[in-house]
Amino acid sequence: MRVLSRPFRRLFLEKLQLAHREGHLQFYGQHKKLVNAKCFAATLSPLRKIDWVVYAKRPFAGPESVLAYLSRYTHRVAIANSRLISHNERGVTFRWKDYRRKGRARYRPMTVSTDEFIRRFLIHIVPSGFHRIRHYGLFASHIRRGNLARIRQCLDVQSTNSDVESLESSGDRPCPFVCHTCGSPMRIIETLNPKPRAPPS
Repeated sequence: MRVLSRPFRRLFLEKLQLAHREGHLQFYGQHKKLVNAKCFAATLSPLRKIDWVVYAKRPFAGPESVLAYLSRYTHRVAIANSRLISHNERGVTFRWKDYRRKGRARYRPMTVSTDEFIRRFLIHIVPSGFHRIRHYGLFASHIRRGNLARIRQCLDVQSTNSDVESLESSGDRPCPFVCHTCGSPMRIIETLNPKPRAPPS
């Protein structure tokens, strides 16, 4: 990893400088001064003197196993056929994973009505234009909203209603309630406030 750190640092900064020379980088707000080549080079200069952390590890079963592992997250369906046990007049029976248990007891059967099974399945269908790939970096789920607000502030851009709607449809709004049965986020339809109790006599 230490051996890879310096070549990675060199290649990354070289590509960054090349993109700057060819005019592929744009700067806004307080960073407009970086348009100047000397100012940009001075900003990159300290980055050449610090150690970059590069983590690389050879996969045990080869790169094919890594690709297969990642593809299960990016292209898998809501439920695999191997988890389906039966379907009859009572409904659909399938296996689900209880992370609070250990060993074979972790996999438990569940039976729901056919309508309920279809409803849960449709929840996992991605809207048109979205991809089933987990976001990372600036768009990681738990920091996305704050990062987007900071980016808009740096770019001096105001958010529009369409931006808010697209973020909400992409799951940016955090959900504090998760169903313990299927793991899906729960929507609050109505909040019932308890009636105040009479003081004890």
